[in-house]
Amino acid sequence: MKTVLESVSSPVDADTAPLVVAHDIAKTFDVSAPWLNRVVERQPRLLLHAVDGVSFTIARGQTLALVGESGCGKSTVARLLVGLYNPSRGHVNFAGEDVHSTFASPRGRALRQRIQMIFQDPYASLNPRWTVEAIIGEPIVEHGLVTDKGVLRERVGELLRSVGLSPLDMVKYPHQFSGGQRQRISIARALATAPEFLVCDEPTSALDVSVQAQVLNIMKDLQRERGLTYLFISHNLAVVRHVSDQVGVMYLGRLVEVAEKRTLFATPRHPYTRMLLDAIPQMHATGRARTPVQGEVPNPLSPPAGCAFHPRCPHANARCSAERPKLQSFEGIQVACHAVEERRI
Repeated sequence: MKTVLESVSSPVDADTAPLVVAHDIAKTFDVSAPWLNRVVERQPRLLLHAVDGVSFTIARGQTLALVGESGCGKSTVARLLVGLYNPSRGHVNFAGEDVHSTFASPRGRALRQRIQMIFQDPYASLNPRWTVEAIIGEPIVEHGLVTDKGVLRERVGELLRSVGLSPLDMVKYPHQFSGGQRQRISIARALATAPEFLVCDEPTSALDVSVQAQVLNIMKDLQRERGLTYLFISHNLAVVRHVSDQVGVMYLGRLVEVAEKRTLFATPRHPYTRMLLDAIPQMHATGRARTPVQGEVPNPLSPPAGCAFHPRCPHANARCSAERPKLQSFEGIQVACHAVEERRI
């Protein structure tokens, strides 16, 4: 039986190699009180393990969705992949290059053209003092892709058309658009450098349901037309079902299950994945017994020993509370669960 770390580390043919490889990445934040406060009040140092040993691959032209409850580490993974955070452990490879060492080298600018991010809140990620032309045109100018102002305006107009907006909108400011239109502007800005890989951090969570569908359809059309690869972060399983090829489920900074979309929604293996899916109202019965949501997410500053999910798991035993399960392949699905390994579920 091969673990995910062994699979990620195995040599592969260049033609079949995944575009993105995350290998045992971790990120720890020091959330302690200031030094003097800790000395005077005798407080311990507090470390938050936001991401703890996450590994996955994304094939070119595919979408991996990461799901989980708020605070599970999804957005931290997104920021690690685009270089906004440096990992405390592990590394991220893009097209065979180590992302963080390359970003720090003279080749970093060229790599940043190929990796872009769409943020969750278009209200916060767009400069309110800039016109749409300036917002979308900035990365084009910064990377030296276009120097002529006339050509730049044409490029911005093409990008606006690609996301369903009019080139005439380039003279407007962000406050003159609806939430859905602002997110389209964010997508156009991300596409400005013609990237290969987009990290999408809950890009539709702040939008109405009808607007969500429009934005998601635009993103799928762009992926088909441009051959884009996505990492899609979401807590909305309906959205994930619409956009993803593979789904990774996170809990307290760790991946607990990774599977092809249809397989995961039809036959989830990890108890936490089952709990998430069972919380969704269904029009048609699947025949599988539904498990009610139990307990609360533990404090991430003091996570339980062993499997982090064992205090809420109906299948937990003594091994679960003592030994941390590894993410391993079982019948084509990657699961970190002792109960699955022991065939108790």
